[in-house]
Amino acid sequence: MPGAAIKEKYTKSQVLNEIAENTELSRKDVSNVLDELTDLIERHIKKRGCGEFAIPGLLKIVTKKKPAQKAKKNVPNPFRPGELMDVAAKPASIQVKIRPLKKLKDFASS
Repeated sequence: MPGAAIKEKYTKSQVLNEIAENTELSRKDVSNVLDELTDLIERHIKKRGCGEFAIPGLLKIVTKKKPAQKAKKNVPNPFRPGELMDVAAKPASIQVKIRPLKKLKDFASS
């Protein structure tokens, strides 16, 4: 059963203490679990990983490869109609997106 709404953002230390208190685990055990979760997420989304990780019911982390873009000259300026501008080249990159799942959306609306 969830408790009352929390009015101020918790620090990392407060989060660890709250989880330790509510689960009867030591603070060190909780810290180790969160560190392992971080490592697990990293192994999923790093280069040559599957590029996707989900915390069931809460959120999904997905990576998307963005191809390189060539430089362009004399492109219409969207902010100043009638003027032309040059657009610099952009290297290929990987974009990380975090999508909320149903349970997380329900938390926000309740």
